[in-house]
Amino acid sequence: MSPAPDISLGEVAASLVLVGLAAAVSLWRRVELEGDLGVAVLRSFLQLTAVGYVIQAIFDSDSLWLVAALLAVMVAFGTFTARRRARAVPGGLVPIALALASAAVVTLGLVLLLGVFEAKPRFLVPVGGMVIGNSMTAAAVALNRLADEVRADAGRIEATLALGATARQAATGLVTRSLRSGMIPLVDSTKTTGVVFFPGTMVGMLIAGAEPFDAVRLQLILLWTLLGSVALAALIAVSLGYRGFFTPAHQLRELPSPA
Repeated sequence: MSPAPDISLGEVAASLVLVGLAAAVSLWRRVELEGDLGVAVLRSFLQLTAVGYVIQAIFDSDSLWLVAALLAVMVAFGTFTARRRARAVPGGLVPIALALASAAVVTLGLVLLLGVFEAKPRFLVPVGGMVIGNSMTAAAVALNRLADEVRADAGRIEATLALGATARQAATGLVTRSLRSGMIPLVDSTKTTGVVFFPGTMVGMLIAGAEPFDAVRLQLILLWTLLGSVALAALIAVSLGYRGFFTPAHQLRELPSPA
């Protein structure tokens, strides 16, 4: 393996030319995203730089307790982010938190138990971050779809409940379709990996000088790991989240007007 590339701040700054291109397109077509682009660039620089220092400190300490603390913070931020995206789901905070925490614990526990990765910060931090980030997206998408399904199908749900069905029975089809929506994006991207696009981990390893087959094998491990974590997170989120739409007496709650 070749030595890792030494990236200077000058090289990072040079890449802003592409951001300038995006801003120029926004100005030309009057998309009005120039301000958002500026905020995105500034926030990404500050956030990633801060995270870089945190990760370096964790790597230097080699402490698994610090890894656990960092992953817990990621779960917390991911939970509140996903909650904002799924505001239409009553009481959605707890299902999302349980979904992300369970996905992180079960996924990382399995890869360690199976010997896929060693129990070291250098492996657990990036893999845990990918698991939590993808699980957050899947949970938010699935719960958003669930809210849309309940709102669109409220009449049928109430008729089913009136005939004696339980909330679980009335929501079965909705939960299935919502779960599918949460999983489909990663499933589709996994299908096209290597044909339509190269994933970030593989690209990063190749740029860093890794052998192509080593990069491919690591990417496969991560993709398949993420498939499991996303499925688990989406399943927990919708299986618990649908209950917020019903009362303990198995009645459909009054739905808020769409934002």
